[in-house]
Amino acid sequence: MQITDLLQSIHNGDSKAMDLVIPLVYGELKLLAAGHLRRERGKQSLETTALVHEAFLRLAGGSTPSYENRAHFFGIASHLMRQILVDFARAQTADKRSAEEVCLAEIPELSRGPDASVLAVDAALHTLAKTDPLKAQLIEMRFFGGMTAEETALALSLSPHQIRRHLRIALAWIKKELAG
Repeated sequence: MQITDLLQSIHNGDSKAMDLVIPLVYGELKLLAAGHLRRERGKQSLETTALVHEAFLRLAGGSTPSYENRAHFFGIASHLMRQILVDFARAQTADKRSAEEVCLAEIPELSRGPDASVLAVDAALHTLAKTDPLKAQLIEMRFFGGMTAEETALALSLSPHQIRRHLRIALAWIKKELAG
């Protein structure tokens, strides 16, 4: 049975399909998670396995969408992983603000904290999504999902040429936004 068929079965409520799909996608999800963590600068906040497991919990915990294909599933999983990292960075930042009694900057290992770029990129993507949701989605699919232009084109029913053109514009906008 193909991954897409199993994902459709999960959407239709077949709990046994989840047991069949996990071994088929687990390795690719670990590679996806490793890519997310590799792009996160500074101190590693989570381990690859923990990120994959948290993504699985979120995928299985809510109502499962109707996955159009394998690429769509991995796009959603990638988005969840990015959100997990953003949530983790926000929680770490909140913890640092509430620790008024101890100056963590005096302890070198603890002073690095979460990388602010994770939060800055997330804020920029949210701003871009308000004006151009397609371009924000393309950034997520390409850089956080690791999808090629061809895979993205297939998932979004666009041509690879259109994907590349929109992505170039989106990247220029993100760079300008992050530069300040």
